[in-house]
Amino acid sequence: MTQTSAAPPGADTAEHAAVAIDLVKRYGTGDGAVTALRGVSAAFPRGRFTAIMGPSGSGKSTFLHCLAGLDTVTSGSVRIGGVELTGLSRTKLTRLRRDRLGFVFQSFNLLPMLTAEENIRLTGRLGGRKADPAWFGALVDALGLRGRLAHRPSEMSGGQQQRVAVARALLTRPDVLFADEPTGNLDSRSGGEVLGILRAAVDDYGQTVIMVTHDPAAAAHADRALFLADGRIVHELADPTIDGVHAVMRRMEG
Repeated sequence: MTQTSAAPPGADTAEHAAVAIDLVKRYGTGDGAVTALRGVSAAFPRGRFTAIMGPSGSGKSTFLHCLAGLDTVTSGSVRIGGVELTGLSRTKLTRLRRDRLGFVFQSFNLLPMLTAEENIRLTGRLGGRKADPAWFGALVDALGLRGRLAHRPSEMSGGQQQRVAVARALLTRPDVLFADEPTGNLDSRSGGEVLGILRAAVDDYGQTVIMVTHDPAAAAHADRALFLADGRIVHELADPTIDGVHAVMRRMEG
């Protein structure tokens, strides 16, 4: 298989929420250096849902973290909404992540002393912004959290906690929502509900979602799937299905 989804240098704000060009990520130096990404390029259209897949050690989580500005790149370019991340100061990068990006992780990352409502509003308050009441209400109702707003994380199931995390990520209307194994700690029913919510965020609100997953059923909710192996994109699948993802993974393993 050959690398696909190459992003031309001109691909940016009009059609793409995020663009990566020739990303290289190397950890360590000398004989002990490990190269996690080897010249990865991809463009992520606005209002689309992309799944990133690959075996353990393929570089998929490293790729997402570099796209989201959570990790630095050794070389290459990352643009979010036309803003070049590489070279930004730590302060500007922190502000960009807070104001323009949303994050959902395998661990829910909720503050245990805060209620569900306080957790949802946290990112906006840290940025000194007051949430639009109508948008807050729409999210709470869409995610089925109206009766849980006064509950703390310890009083909620894993699925409910992840819904709170999704609401927090969407409240600021981010340019991109990054999800790293968002169903990894959930049972199949709760995981399916969270994936349905991410799908609805794309379809109903025009959200851009980039998700790392190892689960073919999760990838089947996306508009396309990118497959990494040994730090390179080796295949791209449009409108992925569970069977289609399994077939690609079998070819990669063979």
